[in-house]
Amino acid sequence: MVNDPIDPQKNDAACNANEDEESFAELFESYLPAKSNDIRTGQQVSGRIIEVGDENVFVDIGSKIDGVVDKQELIGDDGVFPYAVGDKLTLYAVSADEHEIRLSKAITGSGGLFRIYDAFKSGIPVEGRVLETCKGGFKVDILGKTAFCPISQMDVSYVENGEDYVGMTLEFLVTRIEEKGRNIVVSRRELLNRQIAEAREKFLSTLREGDIIEGKVIKIMPFGAFVSLAPGVEGMVHISELGWSRADSVEDIVKINDRVEVKVLSIGEKTEDKNRGPKISLSIKQAQKDPWDTIKERFLPGDKVTGRVTRCADFGAFVEIAPGLEGLVHISEMSYRRRIVRPEDVVEPGREVSVMIKSIDTENRRISLSMKDAEGDPWINVTSTYPVGRELNGIIEKKETFGYFITLEPGVTGLLPASKIHESPNAREIESLKPGDAVAVRIIAVDTTQRKITLSPADGMDSREWENFSGKTAKPSSLGTLGEKLAAAMKKK
Repeated sequence: MVNDPIDPQKNDAACNANEDEESFAELFESYLPAKSNDIRTGQQVSGRIIEVGDENVFVDIGSKIDGVVDKQELIGDDGVFPYAVGDKLTLYAVSADEHEIRLSKAITGSGGLFRIYDAFKSGIPVEGRVLETCKGGFKVDILGKTAFCPISQMDVSYVENGEDYVGMTLEFLVTRIEEKGRNIVVSRRELLNRQIAEAREKFLSTLREGDIIEGKVIKIMPFGAFVSLAPGVEGMVHISELGWSRADSVEDIVKINDRVEVKVLSIGEKTEDKNRGPKISLSIKQAQKDPWDTIKERFLPGDKVTGRVTRCADFGAFVEIAPGLEGLVHISEMSYRRRIVRPEDVVEPGREVSVMIKSIDTENRRISLSMKDAEGDPWINVTSTYPVGRELNGIIEKKETFGYFITLEPGVTGLLPASKIHESPNAREIESLKPGDAVAVRIIAVDTTQRKITLSPADGMDSREWENFSGKTAKPSSLGTLGEKLAAAMKKK
């Protein structure tokens, strides 16, 4: 047999025919949407709405046939259809044939045991009505059959009062079916965990460090507070990040169920536990404005304000005049009216005090405060209150070799020199007095610059008056007693 020689023209024609066939196939394929394999019953699918009809909603789910879901099923509790063309839906394929793929949030209505078997094998949620509580759980009507839901499977959180669920229509997963349908066990918790996991993944896919979002305080620990950001997503706010104010305990700043704005500081790696998200570090403080940024708009040196003592130190007390704005009252600025040795003698943490702002250093974040300036300087009017020559009573504060310190009023102390005491005719009586005793003095000099008042014993007081002034009574002499009797007798005569 002799082979025919290859005809170039025939070969070109065959090539052109093959190219035409390939071009037609490519054209046909390009006309069809690029879609995946056929959808199986029970499969969870996601797609976007392509058309909204009066009764049905059509969804592109990536198959050759679009999915259809009953519009009524998607209407919310408020009676409003919340979706539009282009919105994404996640549903279950409850039936599929060459003409239609029927989608649903769950299997509903009636249909008998075979539909429950389908839901069990496919993992499709079924709608059920909680009939009543029973030992260990609930009786639930599922597609016309009575099923059992253990109390631990009714919710993701602990169920305190089972009666709260009676009468509710909820979605469940069929977890067991035995004895030809006489023993059906369902779980809502497993379905909720699945939904929470989906919501968590969706939320975490958009969450970024630096985001400021709102959350709810769900747990309080000594070291901080846990805040729920989304279903299944929570983060921790350390006690140091609760606020700009210094916090001794978490409860001083937040309470459970408080709504708070937080800043995302860090997002950790995902954990192996599917029911837990990554560790997220949050800050309430950094979600707020730094109070030091606006301090000069709110406070000026010379302002008199009320603050709260936060802590005491050997050198003074720290006072918070606004959240995050804490200043120091030096021990020397605590009082004009008494000598302060320990700040705790005057104030204690938690007490409210009046202070005057002396200076504000924004660069070093320091505020200098004064309690005594807010209280008022008793030396302001000292020259008019204590003119030279005035005689008055004072209290001996302290006795020294060079003289006695005499308190004229709180914050105003004068010196009674030892030389003036020795010159007094009542020197012995004055020297016998003790700290805390009263003494009559006279103003002889006032120096407001040095804050010094010089005193002398008051004039015009004999020894008996000094004894009465000091609270002491001298023993009467026999001569004094005889003189008094003689005077009384002559007066009587």
